[in-house]
Amino acid sequence: MGNWIVNHWFSAVVLFAWLGLNIFLFTYYFLIYEKGKSFAYTRFILGSALAWARGSAACLNFNCLLILLPVCRNLLSFLRGTFSCCRRSVRKQLDHNIAFHKLLGYTIALMTAIHTIAHLFNVERFYNAAISKNTTLEGMLSSIDDDWVNPVRSEKQTQLYICFTTIAGVTGVVITLALILMITSSTEFIRRCYFEVFWYTHHLFVIFFAGLLIHGVGRIVRGQTPDSMEHNDYESCHDKFTTWKVKHGGSSDDDDDDDDDDECLMPSFQGNEPMTWKWILAPIILYVFERLLRFYRSQQKVVVIKTVSHPSKVLEIQMKKRGFKMEVGQYIFINCPLISTLEWHPFTLTSAPEEDFFSVHIRSAGDWTDRLIQVFKDQDQKTPCLKVDGPFGTASEDVFKYDVSILVGAGIGITPFASILKSIWYKFQREDERLKTKKIYLYWICRETGAFAWFADLLHSLEQEMTSSGKDGFLNYRLFLTSWDSSIAGHAIINFDVETDAVTGLKQKTCYGRPIWENEFSQVSDAHPRSTVGVFLCGPQALGKSLQQCCHQFSSMDPRKVQFYFNKENF
Repeated sequence: MGNWIVNHWFSAVVLFAWLGLNIFLFTYYFLIYEKGKSFAYTRFILGSALAWARGSAACLNFNCLLILLPVCRNLLSFLRGTFSCCRRSVRKQLDHNIAFHKLLGYTIALMTAIHTIAHLFNVERFYNAAISKNTTLEGMLSSIDDDWVNPVRSEKQTQLYICFTTIAGVTGVVITLALILMITSSTEFIRRCYFEVFWYTHHLFVIFFAGLLIHGVGRIVRGQTPDSMEHNDYESCHDKFTTWKVKHGGSSDDDDDDDDDDECLMPSFQGNEPMTWKWILAPIILYVFERLLRFYRSQQKVVVIKTVSHPSKVLEIQMKKRGFKMEVGQYIFINCPLISTLEWHPFTLTSAPEEDFFSVHIRSAGDWTDRLIQVFKDQDQKTPCLKVDGPFGTASEDVFKYDVSILVGAGIGITPFASILKSIWYKFQREDERLKTKKIYLYWICRETGAFAWFADLLHSLEQEMTSSGKDGFLNYRLFLTSWDSSIAGHAIINFDVETDAVTGLKQKTCYGRPIWENEFSQVSDAHPRSTVGVFLCGPQALGKSLQQCCHQFSSMDPRKVQFYFNKENF
C-alpha cells in the first residue's frame, strides 16, 4: 500500500475531491426537491422521481463542465509548462487526461440514464394526473391553466407526444442518442479497428452540447411561487383543495382584509430558471478558442524536406514550419488532404529540439497510415501537401527531471525516445552540465529484426559520442526480439563471440524473448539506492500494468531511498 501511495497519492486526492463534489451536488439538489416546500405540490404528483431527476441533472452539469477540459491540448501543454516548477505528483495528473475524460464520459452516461428513467416516470405520472378528475388533488392541480404545474393539458397529449414535441423531450432524445453513439464508438475495438467511425461519431459532441444548452428552456419542472406559498401552504391547504379560491387580479387591501385566514387560494407555479448553460458556457468558449488556435496553426505552410522508407513499413517524414518549437517527447497531429480533409492522426516527434527540422516515423497500422505511405510512394515528382497541428506536451517531457530514467518502447513506441536520445547526443556535444539525469536505461521490444534498422544508426552514433566524451555508462540499452526463426537463432550462436551484435551491428547484443521486469527493476534499485527513477512507457496496456506493478513493488515510502514513478504516453 505504501508503494502505491508514492505513485498515486495525488491522483487519489483529485479523484476523491471529484467524487465528493458529485455526491455533494447530487445530495444537495436531491434534498431541495425531496424536502423543499416550494416543490411540495409538484412532488405530490411526481413522487421521489422528481428529486432523482434533479439530483442527477446537477451531476450532469458538473461533469459536462469538466469533460471538455482534458481534451484541450493547448491548455494542457500550457499548464505543463506552468507547472514545470511544481512537484512531479502535480504534473503527472496532466498525463491522466484521457483516463479522466473517459471517467467523466461514463459518469455522464450513468447520470443520463438515471435522469432519463426518472423523467419517464415523471411523464407517466403527469399524464395520469391530467386524466384524473377534479375531485382528486392531482386532477385539481392539473386543471390550473395560467400558472400551471402539469405540462400535460389534455388526454390527447400522450406520453410520446410530450417526449417528441416539447423542447425538453426533443433535446433529451437527441442528447441521449448522441451520447449512446459516442460511448459505443469509443470502445477499444472500434478505436483500433475502425478509427474513422470513432473519429466522426465522437464529433456528435457538438450536437450533444447544443441540445444541452437549450434543454431546460421549456421550464417543465415547476415549483410554487413565493407569493402563492403565502396564501397556500401545502401542509395546511392540500387537504382543502375542494375549497380553494381563485385570486382575482386588482384586489384591494380591503378585499384582502375580508378574506378568511383559513381559506386557501389556488396555488400558482413558475418554472425553474435554466441552469445548464451557466455550467457549460465557459468550457465551451474555451474549447472554441482551442479549436480556433488549432485551426490557425494547421493552416500554416508545412514544407516536407525529406522522406525515408525504412524496413517494416516505416516512413520517416522530415518537415519544416515557421515558428515551430518543440520539446523532447512531444507529439503532433497530421492531416493529409489527399486522403481526408477531416481526419487528423497523432504521431510522436522523433527529432530533437536542437535540430532545425521536425520529423515523425509512421508505421503502417491501418487504412489511413497505409494510404499515407502509398501516397508518398506514388508521388515521386510532387510531394503531397500535409497539415500539422501542434506540438503538444506528453509525460516524456519530464524525462530529464529524474536522477535515473527507464525508457520502455514496444515496436513503433520507441519514437518518443528517439527524440530524447537525439537531444542527449546534442547535449553531450556541447557539454551541457545542467543535465540532472545521470543514467538512462532503454528497453526496446520488437517482433521482427527489420524494426531495429532505422533506430540502430541513432544508437550507434550515441555509442560513439559517449565513448569519445568518457560517458560510456550513461546509456544502458537492451533490445529484445520476441519473434525469431531458426536461421536467426543459428546466426546469433555462430556470431556469439563477435564484438558487435549479429542483428543490429551494435555493441549491445540483442536479447531473445521478453524482459523479466522484476529482475530489471531489482538491478536498477540496487544500483541507484537513493535516486528518483522515472519509468516512461510508450506501448500496450498489458505492458503498462506490469511496469506499474513493478514501480509499486520496488518504491520505498522513505524519501531517502529509491522511488519509481510510472509515466505512460497518452494521446
